[in-house]
Amino acid sequence: MWTRDMALMLLLACCLRSAEAQSERRQNIWDDPITFKTQAQDSCTMSITGQGEFTRLRLSCQSSKRSYWCEYVGRPYTCGPYNKNPRHYFVQMMWGLRKLHNACLAPRQITPHMCRKATEESQMVFSSASFPRSRPEASARTRPAPQPGGPRPPWPTAPTRPGSQQSVRVPPRATPTARAGPPPSTSPTESNAKRVAQRYCWRSLQGICSYFIGLVGQ
Repeated sequence: MWTRDMALMLLLACCLRSAEAQSERRQNIWDDPITFKTQAQDSCTMSITGQGEFTRLRLSCQSSKRSYWCEYVGRPYTCGPYNKNPRHYFVQMMWGLRKLHNACLAPRQITPHMCRKATEESQMVFSSASFPRSRPEASARTRPAPQPGGPRPPWPTAPTRPGSQQSVRVPPRATPTARAGPPPSTSPTESNAKRVAQRYCWRSLQGICSYFIGLVGQ
């Protein structure tokens, strides 16, 4: 009987010691914040609190020029390795945050390496911050394509030679116009013979009359 009571007492003591050790480990992560410095030499503090089924991480940073804070919320206890060493979970988060100039500009979802195989529920998700986080703009903006039917140049553009910077517009060639030749010259004798023939001869005989009058006048 005594031996059984002693065995039960020893078993109870082991269970209490294990519970105390686990409680000390959990209390250590709640009461002992994690501190680090960013690339910009901002002094940051990671404070972890538990509210119901969610674990809340508050990140506060300060330097001589600025101060800011942000919060992450998640359920890391759904990851098995976290329950064995919860502090190391947030230490691994700190390794990534200290590489940034602004610790609150980390990814919106953070999964430490020790829980990379766990479900998404174990991630710490961005909740709020002391400044607005805007999405990064595109590095290059696409230029609008030219619309068809726009104004065209009055003459075609000649192709550019290698090494030339601007294209040369070639005006259309002018079509040559036929030059008017000088009027045929008539001698004074012929003009006088025609006038005399038109005055004294029939119209049908004016050609013959002007011919003979021309011969007489020569």
